[in-house]
Amino acid sequence: MSRSLRSEVRIGLCPSQLIVARRRGGWRRAAVEKEVIALPEPQNMTNWQPAVAALPEALAQGAAVTVVLSNHFVRYALLPWNPSLTQDDEWLAFARHRLALVHGNATDEWVIRCAETSPRGPRLACAVDRALLAVLDERIGATGATLISVQPYLMAAFNHIRHAIGNGPGWAVIQEPGRLTLALIQDGVWTALRSRRSDERWRNTLPDILERESAVLALEEACKRVFVYTQEPFETDADGRFAMSAVPVAESGPDARRFAMVLG
Repeated sequence: MSRSLRSEVRIGLCPSQLIVARRRGGWRRAAVEKEVIALPEPQNMTNWQPAVAALPEALAQGAAVTVVLSNHFVRYALLPWNPSLTQDDEWLAFARHRLALVHGNATDEWVIRCAETSPRGPRLACAVDRALLAVLDERIGATGATLISVQPYLMAAFNHIRHAIGNGPGWAVIQEPGRLTLALIQDGVWTALRSRRSDERWRNTLPDILERESAVLALEEACKRVFVYTQEPFETDADGRFAMSAVPVAESGPDARRFAMVLG
């Protein structure tokens, strides 16, 4: 079947829900059908098994499937530019070493990929459980659908945020239930990256979080521009410490932010 005529499904795989967007007969050909499949409240936000078990409910036979992984399920590391590393396998070895310093032998069970962030700039390492990728492929294939892509939410969201930041400095903040992922971009170069747990008070505590991160980085000049990609309504910093703005999502409408993860 021609891919242009296939149903396409994008699934946000999260600890407490699946966020689903479908197009019948091709992603650009028809209106999006959207739904959220709620899961039991997770005891461990890094446990992906309940979300994967619910996948068949979200799929259609013959569909082309893209899965966007919650940042709960992905580990990140920002690797400083090193001119002595000239081959991809050298960067991967460096990434595994850096991740192992934090996570120990668990890295033996991870699939790690590296991506350039800018010419001669830091590389972004992303690590996912090897078992998660294998089970995704197995479960989706068993329904007659085809897994065509697995993307970390950080990268999917940053594709929207980078246009808002432009060439100036800015904090990129990606919010999802229970987690904030923050990246500091300066002159087009990734300077810092942090993924941390959060709660329902995140809007109020975000300025304090950013101030603490700035202090840890010992910035010569604090970065006040903040671009927030969120699944929830968001207003600017009430006390004015930061110039915050909510990055628009791909579609408009009252529930568009709820589906920000899959409206790429």
